[in-house]
Amino acid sequence: MPSDSHLHPDTPDGELMQYIRQGDQSALMVFYARHSSAVYGLALRVLHDAGLAEEVTQDTFLKVWNQADRWDSAKGKLTSWLLTVTRHTAIDRYRKLQRRPAVSDLWEEAESTLGQMALVDTPQWTDSQLLARLFAQLPPEQAHLVQLAFYQGMSHSELAESLHLPLGTVKTRLRLGLQKLKVLWQEAVDEMGEG
Repeated sequence: MPSDSHLHPDTPDGELMQYIRQGDQSALMVFYARHSSAVYGLALRVLHDAGLAEEVTQDTFLKVWNQADRWDSAKGKLTSWLLTVTRHTAIDRYRKLQRRPAVSDLWEEAESTLGQMALVDTPQWTDSQLLARLFAQLPPEQAHLVQLAFYQGMSHSELAESLHLPLGTVKTRLRLGLQKLKVLWQEAVDEMGEG
């Protein structure tokens, strides 16, 4: 049975990135739990909009997942690289907002990123009893959305269409589910570290 015992609350960032490069989603979750607040804070300072900052945070961690090889430890600290990615992502979003003020157009950007791939598509992740236990602790409507978004790579609009829900409801439930999952994951990692 695959084990997440290689991860601890104090696993160094550089080591987490090595695991992320190898396709280890649990390492991405630990990395997200550790740095999402700083990423969100920077995005919020650039955009002055909580909803857009949340989207930029998601986009940034998708870029970390898809482009982990772009970080070079010889060129600087991982946190500096992460915040640079965040800043560029936020500025790109701001420029698109200036050029294309229609809200529907902004959703296209978030959807294209969210729907590119299923983040959770390896046996180590899908077979994880830990993840199943964490999902079981989420409200059912949040757990269902998060599972569809991650396992099947469904976009916001695809989720809304297939579940016959308003786009805003999908976004809110997904955000709340991810926030709760982050807390539960961190608690589980802390328990493993103590065990």
